[in-house]
Amino acid sequence: MKTNRIALIIVAAGSSSRMGGQIKKEYLFLNGGTVLSEVARIFLLSKKISSITVICPVNGQKDSEQAFYKDEQIKKLTESVPVFFVEGGATRAQSVYNGLSFLESEKPFKINSAYEKPEFVLIHDGARPFLSIDLVEKSIASTIKYGASVPAINTTDTQKEVDENGFIKRHLVRNSLKSVQTPQGFIFDEILSCHKKALDDKTEYTDDTEIFDRYSSKKTFVFEGELNNKKITYPKDLEDLSFSHNDGGNGMIHTGIGYDKHRLVENRKLMLGGIEVPFEKGEDGHSDGDAVLHAVTDALLGASHLGDIGSFFPDTDPAFKDADSKKLLSIAWNDVKKEGWSLENLDIVILLEKPKFISYRDKVISSIADILGVTSDKVFVKAKTGEKTGDVGEGKVIEVFANCLLKK
Repeated sequence: MKTNRIALIIVAAGSSSRMGGQIKKEYLFLNGGTVLSEVARIFLLSKKISSITVICPVNGQKDSEQAFYKDEQIKKLTESVPVFFVEGGATRAQSVYNGLSFLESEKPFKINSAYEKPEFVLIHDGARPFLSIDLVEKSIASTIKYGASVPAINTTDTQKEVDENGFIKRHLVRNSLKSVQTPQGFIFDEILSCHKKALDDKTEYTDDTEIFDRYSSKKTFVFEGELNNKKITYPKDLEDLSFSHNDGGNGMIHTGIGYDKHRLVENRKLMLGGIEVPFEKGEDGHSDGDAVLHAVTDALLGASHLGDIGSFFPDTDPAFKDADSKKLLSIAWNDVKKEGWSLENLDIVILLEKPKFISYRDKVISSIADILGVTSDKVFVKAKTGEKTGDVGEGKVIEVFANCLLKK
């Protein structure tokens, strides 16, 4: 659900000169699309972005559009989200200003009548494709609360300030230093005003918080970033990435198996993958009893070596009594993502005599995909009966098996 008219500006106007200039890093192959399309996909899956503006090289709109829509999922995800392509400037600051001033002008209204001027804007590097949906949501929440926000991680090396002759000038205190990332979020009108003032001051700015700090009376709130939210800058940066131009990459792959079983009893809801299915019986359990989500949670935790559902959410803890299994899966999945894992595939088998599952399959798949922040093509669910034999066939229990493939 889109809220507060939050625009996204993806800065992708650079020449990738530090990559050797052979190919723009934003156009590199990644996850069935490109680096640029992957950036857009993550933000779109948050379902809170009201428009996207891609800052592209001068005379590079056609190439940027091809890279942006290389992932076939993007067209579906942008059905209700206006997308614009704006030429950048000679510097990063000028490129961002071009995007901000475009969004303030009448041009986007003429291009797409559904466009509304944003209240807030997130500005993200087009070469940072490995952020999580959780980071996007933290950025949005922090920006709305504080007016300006930036993700950052602790520095691991001791920092020194060096003079023009190459000698140490000042010893910096590492505990007070942070390495900032994107997305950087701001109240739209305020960051636009700051950029206007910075146009002619002949200062080279490396990010937008620097401009905001100079020309705004407000301060920027710093929240915890992600180690995986790296920017592709040099050719060596590609060595650790789980992708290549054509072969799908050489990253680490883990599989996981999950299983759950619940008795079916009266006066309980039948929950399947976060969807309530009308039936005379439901799962008996400490939480809401959703055996599908429990099996999925176990599979993901096992594949990532983080534990199992019992260690995360013990049934002896009253805090989880009648708990929503969607929330439990979301908590576990966030921990898995923080370890750098992404979902490649999830296959689920439900053993259930009644009711017939086929009419609910699409809803269950969409529900699970939404919880995990992935597209529906990465999730599949099928059901089998017990042929009226055993506990499943006699309608006494439901059993679920889940198998997942994670990539890092």
